[in-house]
Amino acid sequence: MDNANPTIHTSTHVARGREELLREDDESAEDAIDALEIFEHIRHINDPEHPNTLEQLKVARLEDILVGADETVTIRFTPTVPHCSMATLIGLCIRVKLLRSLPERLKVDIYVAPGSHASEHAVNKQLNDKERVAAALENEKLLEVVNGCLVGGGAAPHAGS
Repeated sequence: MDNANPTIHTSTHVARGREELLREDDESAEDAIDALEIFEHIRHINDPEHPNTLEQLKVARLEDILVGADETVTIRFTPTVPHCSMATLIGLCIRVKLLRSLPERLKVDIYVAPGSHASEHAVNKQLNDKERVAAALENEKLLEVVNGCLVGGGAAPHAGS
């Protein structure tokens, strides 16, 4: 385990107003995707090593999500330690959750926050290479771990388990 005693933070979730939620339920309207909506999709992803969510560990934060007018989404996440061996897996979980949740028209880029990981460049390259992501998702064991992180209920089984 890379970080045996991570700091746990309380939720900083901002509730959406009733009118905004009613607009989102209107299937006939094509609404713009914003950073809060992206955050809502990823905040409950479980960390692969701990029985906590990415939000609780401050791995994922609302202020680290940018949605551009050109329908690009940029997410930066911060591993709990600079040598986190799970950083690529965390990024893959975020990517899979968004692939399953967002319209295909959006381009999503996922990065570790600058200076937050010892192998920042390599992790970023893996997370944003379509062929590498597709190959990773063909691995049944790895996909099982990813799905475990996405469904809730504590830490997912390790990829090597």
